Amino acid sequence: MDKFLQAAIEEAKKGLDEGGIPIGSVIVHNGKIIGRGHNKRVQEGSVVLHGEMDALENAGRQSAKVYQECTLYTTLSPCSMCSGTILLYGIPKVIIGENKTFMGEEEHLKSRGVKVEVVNNQECIDIMESFIKNKPELWNEDIGV
Repeated sequence: MDKFLQAAIEEAKKGLDEGGIPIGSVIVHNGKIIGRGHNKRVQEGSVVLHGEMDALENAGRQSAKVYQECTLYTTLSPCSMCSGTILLYGIPKVIIGENKTFMGEEEHLKSRGVKVEVVNNQECIDIMESFIKNKPELWNEDIGV
């Protein structure tokens, strides 16, 4: 398995262990992780700290050129907010662990020139299916249902 997707999965598991939503993400620049994060809406009472947003926050302030050379890895298809942020910072490539449990804005990303690759990783699918089954109210809150 891709080591960067594995790092995103490790982040998702941290979120689950903390009582949160198991979605993780890493941002890679020139073969190095510059930001990693996981969904912290529950842990921090945040409305915006999805996995991708937390990874960007933890990458810190970067020049536009750096973001334009990055690949973002995420365990789950990015929602509207996270996809908008990917577009805002010009991140050219997104690797998605799975989109079976939730289909985000992949078509919008593609329509704006982002290279989107879905790997349908079974571990990502299993983590989300289990979470959605066990905590449907928390999942629905996270996706705005």
